[in-house]
Amino acid sequence: MTKYQAAQQHLREHQYHWLVTGVAGFIGSNLLEALLRLNQKVTGLDNFSTGYRHNLEQVQELAGAEAWRNFTFIEGDIRRLEDCASACKNVDYVLHEAALGSVPRSIEDPILTNENNISGFLNMLVASRDASVKRFVYAASSSTYGDHPGLPKVESVIGKPLSPYAVTKYVNEIYADVFARCYGIDSIGLRYFNIFGPRQDPNGAYAAVIPQWVAALIKNQTLYINGDGETSRDFCFIDNVIQANLLAALADSPDAANQIYNVALNERTSLNQLYDMMRSLLMEQFPHLQEHRPQYVGFREGDVRHSQADISKARKLLGFEPTHRIDEGLKQAMDWYVAHLAPQ
Repeated sequence: MTKYQAAQQHLREHQYHWLVTGVAGFIGSNLLEALLRLNQKVTGLDNFSTGYRHNLEQVQELAGAEAWRNFTFIEGDIRRLEDCASACKNVDYVLHEAALGSVPRSIEDPILTNENNISGFLNMLVASRDASVKRFVYAASSSTYGDHPGLPKVESVIGKPLSPYAVTKYVNEIYADVFARCYGIDSIGLRYFNIFGPRQDPNGAYAAVIPQWVAALIKNQTLYINGDGETSRDFCFIDNVIQANLLAALADSPDAANQIYNVALNERTSLNQLYDMMRSLLMEQFPHLQEHRPQYVGFREGDVRHSQADISKARKLLGFEPTHRIDEGLKQAMDWYVAHLAPQ
């Protein structure tokens, strides 16, 4: 039995109370679904700035009526301390996913990014401290590695941030460390690397590359690739992220707590390779893709050229073992996107 299987078995036998912030978003709603399927009690907090009610409706349908009774939703904002305090009442574990993502958005509006990602984060730490939660697990980011050229990325070695977003995510790590020292709060930061999967928003100027490209391919629209297409990323399927969060929350070794972990595959996929994989997966259902070709545009400001994670620390201290490689994750994600984006 793997560490993750043991954790799932433990949760089936023991019900805890979890808080998921950003619960109506892509990652938050997937965490909610996983927890409800394991018979956990969940409170969710969201202000719908980037999340959607239809994500919660989908989880309700997938989890079933009985499991849904274990869920309490609070429409609130992490920028208000009283909302955070209300959400943290009687909670065992906090999974803090609420944030304003996107490097370009942070360059366009650094103040709004700071309000959500630093002030909001601090509110959640204070509320978690006051509620004496068992552990505070939060979404950190691979953007923290900044301009450091080394590959694969190792948690202990970072460079200078390349965007306001990266600054905010690094400050989160510093605050979590200080709260552990000053107040004894157990926390774990998970540096996500290019997460993708069902319920990831394909719309809007700041949509992640995979859902944005799927929508363009299905609808036979122009698909833009930044730079020459040889920029590479360590794309990681959502199921691996769920695993990392549950293992982080339940890790009982003192060495595992108050640490930062990479969450990825330790693999690199270029944008050109990603395009080819996605196009071939959709070709049979959408014959127009035989003729489809991408359009190359300028490099995006604030982007790093290559990204790849060393995950040996998460393997050693958390027992993390990714269950989905990029091709497996893409196939599952495509099934969802086709069902929700393709013209009926």
